[in-house]
Amino acid sequence: MKAILEYTDYRKFIQDYYDERKRDSAFTWREFARNAGFSSAVFLKYVCEGKKNLSISAAGSVANAMGLAGFEKTYFVLMVTYAHAKGDEAKMEAFEKRCALARSHKVRVLGGEEFDYYKSWKNPLLRELAPHMPGARPAEMARACKPKISTAEAVETLEFLEDANLLKKDRNGNYVQTDKSISMGSVDAVPIAAKDLQRQMGELAVKALDLPLAERSMSGVVLGLTQDAYERIKKELLECRRRIIAIATESSETQRVYRLNMQLFPISERLDQCDGDEKVDESGCHPGLVPESVGSRIE
Repeated sequence: MKAILEYTDYRKFIQDYYDERKRDSAFTWREFARNAGFSSAVFLKYVCEGKKNLSISAAGSVANAMGLAGFEKTYFVLMVTYAHAKGDEAKMEAFEKRCALARSHKVRVLGGEEFDYYKSWKNPLLRELAPHMPGARPAEMARACKPKISTAEAVETLEFLEDANLLKKDRNGNYVQTDKSISMGSVDAVPIAAKDLQRQMGELAVKALDLPLAERSMSGVVLGLTQDAYERIKKELLECRRRIIAIATESSETQRVYRLNMQLFPISERLDQCDGDEKVDESGCHPGLVPESVGSRIE
């Protein structure tokens, strides 16, 4: 069985503990539940199957039943706390505590580096910028950022990217990317951090409105859609994104780092769920109310 610090799912840890005990003895779910103080003989079995949830208050008792103590017990309780966290902020806090505990014992939490990577817009910027500024000092890279960052921020970001194995130095001391692209990990805390990154990038996009037209391309369109049309457009945007990445990776040269935001989001409630007897046509619009907005372009 793996060390507890290598786990991110408390259910998986409980199941692996039970399976290991079962292989070596006549251990049963009934005995396990009794040791943890549960009257139901199959409660922990149902927890592992996802049919029941282990409460935070009971997590300590289950940890004791598994012989966990010290930081191992704390880590187990943090896994349960994360599973119960409501809202992005609470989940991020619980995940960060778990990562901090693991790192203090020299163990990497699955998704930890990815989680930290998406927490700041400076990480993807310098990951793209640094390899194309050979011989540049952190101060020069900081000045090349838009908006500019401090030298200390550049140093901290570069150190993180190296520690996370997202950048490395070649024999000449210049930065190179370890991978051409990055994909979100499977840990659900990573998309939470990515959401915050998207918020930061959205704020940068607002500031970019003040740039000359020659340096930016921004447009939008307001559409009345059915759910089917929405799903088709999502797929089209995904294909467009893939084609754009292919264009960007055709050349190894870079003159400037850009951010491309692709956003499709509702700015009205669903019209087929409104109160009353109002009718909705096949386009998803109230007849006569919004057809003129369909396809209207906003520059």
